[in-house]
Amino acid sequence: MYKSYYPKASEIERKWVLVDANGQTLGRIATRIAHVLLGKHKPTFTPGVEMGDYVVVINAEKVTATGTKTSTKMETKMYHRHSNYPGGYKAISLRDQLQQHPDRVLRAAVWGMLPHNKMGRALLKRLKIYAGTEHPHGTNNPEPLA
Repeated sequence: MYKSYYPKASEIERKWVLVDANGQTLGRIATRIAHVLLGKHKPTFTPGVEMGDYVVVINAEKVTATGTKTSTKMETKMYHRHSNYPGGYKAISLRDQLQQHPDRVLRAAVWGMLPHNKMGRALLKRLKIYAGTEHPHGTNNPEPLA
């Protein structure tokens, strides 16, 4: 009988991964980012353990959306939020969200693919998203995501 391998905190090695979202499809790049954040690309992956790497996304404003409603997806896809005050409901379309806060579009897509619990919130903190090409994480020599 073999015992399951459960990595210790000192054994987990985290790298920095650079993702260029220029011209990438929103859903496809979000799945690749969630895969790396969860650590599923590592041979020592264990469910329930935060084994993933840090992810730096650049050019988030240049991400594209495709699908069955491609021609109208930029107008029909809505992002909703509420301030928990009466009348505090706000909705914004994908096109406007990409112009005003492009990082929120990618963050919402990745969050939908992570576990919705304490571990998922901790994983989302390892995701750094920037609208342009500049980012302050250049000193760690991030490796590109192929």
